[in-house]
Amino acid sequence: MQEPKVLIFDDVDKLAEDFTNHFISLMKLKTGNFHIALSGGSTPKVWFEHLVKNHKYDIDWARVQLFWGDERCVPPIDEDSNYGMTKKYLLDHINIPKENIHRIFGELNPEEAVPLYEKELSNVLPNKDEVPVFDLVILGMGADGHTASIFPHQIELWDSDQYSVVAKHPETGQRRISLSGKVINKSRSIAFLVTGENKAAKIMEILHKTKDSDNYPASRVAPEKNNLYWFLDKAAASQIQI
Repeated sequence: MQEPKVLIFDDVDKLAEDFTNHFISLMKLKTGNFHIALSGGSTPKVWFEHLVKNHKYDIDWARVQLFWGDERCVPPIDEDSNYGMTKKYLLDHINIPKENIHRIFGELNPEEAVPLYEKELSNVLPNKDEVPVFDLVILGMGADGHTASIFPHQIELWDSDQYSVVAKHPETGQRRISLSGKVINKSRSIAFLVTGENKAAKIMEILHKTKDSDNYPASRVAPEKNNLYWFLDKAAASQIQI
């Protein structure tokens, strides 16, 4: 397997700019709809703001089919909602058809929301080996090495046969809905967007493949086509030995 491509930037604004170029280049390689799974967090928020400021009109939003890699089990108006954050910083400012937005219904009981989301994945995305295939999955990573909403204490969820799983935050107990590893790794391209010194230790372990790194869900990210990118700021990359 090829090594991931690691890109390091002075600050989050430069990271957002370069990732935008990456996103646009991937769209140009594809005809028809472009299927993307978004993440929550502060770094995607900066990216959304960059898109709205600089690319509001030059991206063909009618081609973009938006999904989410994970969602908190809260209503869309809740400040914890990944969809709500995306709506506030991106969707309310661009001309994207409503039918292109495929959110996870976090306000429902997760046992109801998961099959609805799995049905949407099956109906909208192309599939390979009976697994939905994204053109791009965007991931963040927590200081504990979790990604999407799969945490180390429930790492077995990564290998679920389902397309989507119900996870629980280890400290707050908040329930979350997440894509499973089988769907994430089937993506044509995956990009981590990670900033902050508190992530540096786990990034070092994952990229250098230390003996404990396989305990972190983020280390299990391995797209079949080897198109894995890490977009890092200098703080997050500070412990990598180059």
